[in-house]
Amino acid sequence: MSAPRNIGTVVLQQVRPYGEELVDVVVVDGVITAIGTSVTVPEGVECIDGAGAVLLPGFVDLHTHLREPGREDTETIRTGSRAAALGGYTAVFAMANTDPVADNSTITDNVWRIGREVGLVDVHPVGAVTVGLGGEQLAEMGMMAAGVAGVRMFSDDGTCVHDPLIMRRALDYATGLGVLIAQHAEEPRLTKGAVAHEGPNAARLGLTGWPRAAEESIVVRDALLARDAGARVHICHASTEGTVELVRWAKEQGISITAEVTPHHLLLTDERLATYDAVNKVNPPLREARDTAALVRALADGIVDCVATDHAPHAAQDKCCEFALAKPGMLGLETALPIIVTTMVEPGLLDWRGVARVMSERPAQIVGLTDQGRPIAVGEPANLTLIDPDSPWVVRGDELASLSSNTPYEEMTMPARVIATLLRGVVTARDGQASA
Repeated sequence: MSAPRNIGTVVLQQVRPYGEELVDVVVVDGVITAIGTSVTVPEGVECIDGAGAVLLPGFVDLHTHLREPGREDTETIRTGSRAAALGGYTAVFAMANTDPVADNSTITDNVWRIGREVGLVDVHPVGAVTVGLGGEQLAEMGMMAAGVAGVRMFSDDGTCVHDPLIMRRALDYATGLGVLIAQHAEEPRLTKGAVAHEGPNAARLGLTGWPRAAEESIVVRDALLARDAGARVHICHASTEGTVELVRWAKEQGISITAEVTPHHLLLTDERLATYDAVNKVNPPLREARDTAALVRALADGIVDCVATDHAPHAAQDKCCEFALAKPGMLGLETALPIIVTTMVEPGLLDWRGVARVMSERPAQIVGLTDQGRPIAVGEPANLTLIDPDSPWVVRGDELASLSSNTPYEEMTMPARVIATLLRGVVTARDGQASA
């Protein structure tokens, strides 16, 4: 899918792959050619002094909203790619709920081409499962899979494929194509008018509640459909304790199910809604502390497979309004790594190899990317991210690379930062600046 680029030699000096021993890493024409403590550095090549920084495989995000086509006032493929590179990502999957919807190969191929032209990350378009996200007629999945974009994941994210017959047909079709269906698990009849997690906080604030059962009922339904169809299904943005248990149960039954969790569902709870600040409005909603605790444990244990940002830029007027009318979603690409450090690394739940597993290796495996999420080893593609684990920084939305500024972490101090990202040996971001 993504052709290597001949870019010469880059040497990463004094870096710690997976947080382990200090070594130098030599990259030639996009491939790691040497790793060691006495590497000879050719004269005149580009060197990056890691000064003990942690080196990981580049991150892969299965759930990104780049808004192009249709809402280029909130994000473009170029600005979203910058944010991704600065966040340590080397591949992102751009969701289909654009305007027009990415439900045909003309749109998915164009998204792929623009991503290639920008060249900061591999932008893989996600195709819609149904025409116009309407949930009634399957989109031309085969045409999108056969196009130049080679679409490998399909989702109506933003809405649920709520008709079980349509979902069953989609799973059957996807199996034949060798692609993945990713489900936004939300029973719409249970969430009509809902804007916040159904619980004491929503009741006190007078906000219409969103029950856990709306998500969990679809998760178990789709697990059973996948079982009967012999298909794979992926659960987007798992948010409840019950979803964790259902995914655990399904895996124990041998059902081919995977699940992702967002950084914000690992850290934030519905207590943040007390100010009615719509920056905290997200779909699915922020839940209670028991849910975040269950999700953290599940990610550490491998029940939830990976981290996905659900990066969702919005214009100021779509957030600075009455809570019920605001659009759901928040930025996530540039803050994902430090949130994982906060929730998983600092408490000792994941080491750096574990971070590589949930942010790079498993997402690449889930969608069958053969050139991403690879080991840091000689002969492997140089899709890499370099992290300073002891470099605090303060989040300010207007300083992020996204065109939008709707971050829930405004003025929050983050414990770590990405200091460089390489895509096939090309330095795409370094010291807070994207290269394009």
